Amino acid sequence: MQNSYVELNGRERAQALLDRDTFRELVGPFDRLYSPHLEPQGIVPQSDDGVIVARGMLQGEQVLVISIEGAFQGGGIGEVGGAKISGALELALEANIQGDRIVPILLLDTGGVRLQEANYGLLSISEISSQVIALREHVPVIGVIPGRIGAFGGMSIVAELASTLIATRMARLGLNGPEVIEQEAGVMEFDSRDKELIWNTIGARQRQATGLIDELVEDDATALTAAIYQAMKRPAKAPKTLQTDFYLSLLSQFDPAQKWTPENYVELYEKVNPINQFSSFAKEGPSDQANSRGYRWFAALTGMAHPVSDTPSVLAADIVKDGQICRYISVVPDAASRYPRAKDGEVGLLEGWTVAQLVRDAIRLDQDSANKRPIIAIVDVPSQAYGYSEELIGISLALAASTDAYACARMQGHPVVALIVGNAISGAFLAHGLQANRLIALDDPGVHIQAMSKTSAARITRRSISELEEATSKVPAMAYDITSYSTLGSLFRLLQDIQADAPRTEDLRAVEFAIAEAIASIETAPLDLISSRLQSEAAQNGGRAATLRVREALRQQW
Repeated sequence: MQNSYVELNGRERAQALLDRDTFRELVGPFDRLYSPHLEPQGIVPQSDDGVIVARGMLQGEQVLVISIEGAFQGGGIGEVGGAKISGALELALEANIQGDRIVPILLLDTGGVRLQEANYGLLSISEISSQVIALREHVPVIGVIPGRIGAFGGMSIVAELASTLIATRMARLGLNGPEVIEQEAGVMEFDSRDKELIWNTIGARQRQATGLIDELVEDDATALTAAIYQAMKRPAKAPKTLQTDFYLSLLSQFDPAQKWTPENYVELYEKVNPINQFSSFAKEGPSDQANSRGYRWFAALTGMAHPVSDTPSVLAADIVKDGQICRYISVVPDAASRYPRAKDGEVGLLEGWTVAQLVRDAIRLDQDSANKRPIIAIVDVPSQAYGYSEELIGISLALAASTDAYACARMQGHPVVALIVGNAISGAFLAHGLQANRLIALDDPGVHIQAMSKTSAARITRRSISELEEATSKVPAMAYDITSYSTLGSLFRLLQDIQADAPRTEDLRAVEFAIAEAIASIETAPLDLISSRLQSEAAQNGGRAATLRVREALRQQW
């Protein structure tokens, strides 16, 4: 195709959108800000880290174009590339607040987190998500999925947060790639060799038919530029992430035990008549409904014996602490879940939309109050749900909904604190925890933070488990243990000598004191994510060294 957009590389894609002679790249390849984490793993870095950031004009309008180069590390997000994206979006936000209108355009050709820099990738994607949500209040944020790779992993959450999401017919959109689902759940769940199934499930045509993509365009640079410009000029509309009633109504009618085809699902999607959904809160039951750290810590912190809920996998309660109402939310296992891929505490479709509903409910209740209730996310989530039903319906949007809700609560003045008592893995952590003002973790061998399970990460990076563990010893951002994670600088407190599996009275007091301390620290602090993370002692002493260099270079060149 003579004017094919998909055939262009990342830099050419950015240039093709902009008016002649207006392309100006920021922190480009000649700045030589390499990832410092790849060479120790035997991987050749790239001088722009696979992310192109440019300012220019699109039909006379100021725009910021951020293009991810899928040919480098599958478009994976590491520390340098992630810092370029979040740092540029922050500068665009500052400009728009000051009245200088700049529209961000995200060209997404990415598999999500770069596993060789896993925790840097997760931090970056949470920060990018926060900036997108903040920018939407001022200008439209345009997401574009050209094709080749598509938008997967945590960056599919970013895609769903965009004001308008545009794609070519060669694009795909999904939280979990077919190969990953097959690895985690088996070939009977999703056959990664069945190309027709893949395209009919996560391809752009199906995604548009089920509301996950807003507009399809031909693979033509001129047509794509026109579509972006029209999206920039359209009146703002409500984000897709606010469709809580619709999706909870849909999920109540969807039976995962049935064999669903993409065509059957489109029929259901078009017939759903949403009804008002009401938040379900925990109450005391006759016996424990789950056996997990997230369940036990929810019971301990709320003082609730054997908590149960109408939505068994999500527990929530408003508890008065020191004269202030605090909302506690925990995702827990539900062995009887209708969604078998989410029965062990994973964040799936129902969990994502339910958490979003609970957080939005807190925002609604306090909208006229100067004293916003703190929201405490108790984090013990092994991963997002890997399943065919989840991808068919759009787990990326479900997790974007909870991400959006937590970020909006934080930006509107609710102190949001994440207490990490167990696993905090991948998209589940992005959706439930990483939008918090403050992160508190227990210093315990059972606390793990990462982008993927060890087995899957080894497969994806083509290593043995022992080779993966050797690599993590050289790159703390790849490690699973909380001690390594603490060196990155994002933790507010790392609590020692806590019995994580069976909290004692003194453990409970120590955790409650840390939560109260975190809430107090938020009162006069900025409401963004990046300030506290980058100003911490660990971040300043090397934990986010590359991030700080990138952001300073961006500001100088802006």
